Amino acid sequence: MSDKPLAPAIEGWHTMEVKPHLIGTQCKGCGTYFFPKNQAYCRNPACDSTDFREVELSRSGHIWSYTNACYKPPEPFVAAEPFEPYAIAAVQLEKEQMVVLGQVIEGVSCEQLKVGMPVELVLEPLHETDDDIKMTWKWKPVAP
Repeated sequence: MSDKPLAPAIEGWHTMEVKPHLIGTQCKGCGTYFFPKNQAYCRNPACDSTDFREVELSRSGHIWSYTNACYKPPEPFVAAEPFEPYAIAAVQLEKEQMVVLGQVIEGVSCEQLKVGMPVELVLEPLHETDDDIKMTWKWKPVAP
């Protein structure tokens, strides 16, 4: 790996810690969680609050659904060349009980995934720029 510094691919979406967290918001009125962050108004139809607090979301959950991406996503996504298909998982977060979609770590295919499988959030390199290595969050299966 390069000696370049690590930087988030999308600023403010996740921490850069060894055990990373997604960064979301929680409505102070009703307690509903949001990812990515929500600051404008609560999307819960039963709540009219506009007051939110930033929170670190659970870093573990269970696969709710999954699929594969067999096509190269459009920009601003930066795909490897040549493009390699990858797995995507919708994960229900442990505490928040919300579903967050994300890539699965490199080397894990859909054939290795199952609904209900426990996963944890990790960081992997997405691409390298002239200045740094852009890191993104992915789901990693864990032993039950």
